[in-house]
Amino acid sequence: MNYRSDTVLNYCCTTPLPTNGFGNITNSPLFVDYAGGNLRLRANSPCINAGNNAYVSTTTDRDGYPRIVSGTVDIGAYEYQGPGSVISYAWLQQYGLPTDGSADVADPDGDGLNNRQEWRCLTDPTNPLSALRLLSASSADGHVTVRWQSVAGVNYFLERSTNLSATPPFTPLVRNLPGQSGTTTYRDTNAAAVPRLFYCVGIGE
Repeated sequence: MNYRSDTVLNYCCTTPLPTNGFGNITNSPLFVDYAGGNLRLRANSPCINAGNNAYVSTTTDRDGYPRIVSGTVDIGAYEYQGPGSVISYAWLQQYGLPTDGSADVADPDGDGLNNRQEWRCLTDPTNPLSALRLLSASSADGHVTVRWQSVAGVNYFLERSTNLSATPPFTPLVRNLPGQSGTTTYRDTNAAAVPRLFYCVGIGE
């Protein structure tokens, strides 16, 4: 594919890998018959579940079939309609995991997050040290600084609680907070005069 060097591409299958944007892959898309003009995806295509639902503008693909199958849109004009994993196939293949759905709820690194959760967080399912977790919460001058493990390209939310027995226990503090590579820090400036606070971090849908 040809594109301008100043173009921002997100969730595309192209080569070389764009220097801007998120979710791009350079894997061969594995079309059914590229030479014959059949650009539908094979059952092992890395484009399956590798898109972003926020970019979907129609309910059907080019064949008139559902645009989203297994929860996440595919990269390309045609949605793969067969059964399989709900996780991005490119992500699974990167870590040598099967795409038939059998590994979706497995936790091979034993860090308490299954493969689907690791994929949503863009953490490494083979490394127990790579996981979405709070690292610290420090108080100074009436403010609390919260720090957690994070990944660039993922949006996080932060919630807090003064009473874990409440229903619901946590209330939103900040949404759509862009993650940084390594760790992300947020300063809660409304913590003065609150004797005890609990924090919870998660990723946006």
